Amino acid sequence: QLVESGGGLVQPGGALRLSCAASGDTFTNYAMGWFRQPPGKDHEFVAGVRSTNTMSYYTDSVKGRFTISRDNAKKSVTLQMNSLKPEDTAVYFCAAARYTGRTKYTNMNEYDFWGQGTQVTVSS
Repeated sequence: QLVESGGGLVQPGGALRLSCAASGDTFTNYAMGWFRQPPGKDHEFVAGVRSTNTMSYYTDSVKGRFTISRDNAKKSVTLQMNSLKPEDTAVYFCAAARYTGRTKYTNMNEYDFWGQGTQVTVSS
């Protein structure tokens, strides 16, 4: 089970920190990722991190602004979002992909478990 928290309303240029708490299976068996669904659009990959936290990767539009990290002892993953823009407005989802040997997991169908989502609105 994955439970997100930390969404809300923020002004352009502001920051938010999303958290995702995991329970159940062995956390380190999973790569973790964040996706988002902007209003009226499909889900899109935002950021991912490998099971050992040795490598993270991002979609181009958030590189340099967002940082994904995980704490395997606490079974949690966070997404620090800085310099937020109105186009970052979306419902953000945490997801877990069972490790299958891939280097990166960027497609929705590679993920096995999903959180319920948390709304992020960037507006003045």
